[in-house]
Amino acid sequence: VQLQASGGGLVQPGGSLRLSCAALGRTFRTWAMGWFRQAPGKEREFVARASWNGETTSYADSVKGRFTISRDSAKNTVALQMSSLKPEDTAVYYCAASPYAGGSHAESQYTYWGQGTLVTVSS
Repeated sequence: VQLQASGGGLVQPGGSLRLSCAALGRTFRTWAMGWFRQAPGKEREFVARASWNGETTSYADSVKGRFTISRDSAKNTVALQMSSLKPEDTAVYYCAASPYAGGSHAESQYTYWGQGTLVTVSS
């Protein structure tokens, strides 16, 4: 089972970027999906999560109103649309899958993790 995150890169402040995460090896149709990030020198933190059917989402206060999580269960993918990016959004972003249908903000509730994709926000 693999989660493959992609879409990271270098973007200027105020710009947008879309991260994608593809699940390989099994379906996560009944699982919640989440995004976390780890900035240099800091611990990994929750960014966003979507329930098993995508109808319930939640976000960290620091990204609320700027980031949007969405999922396509038919394609077994989850995306994170990021806009109005700030230098403090620079981090390695990880997608993760939780067997708890509603999802969680806690890392411990996630079973599978992607390898991470680097987002750098800089002029």
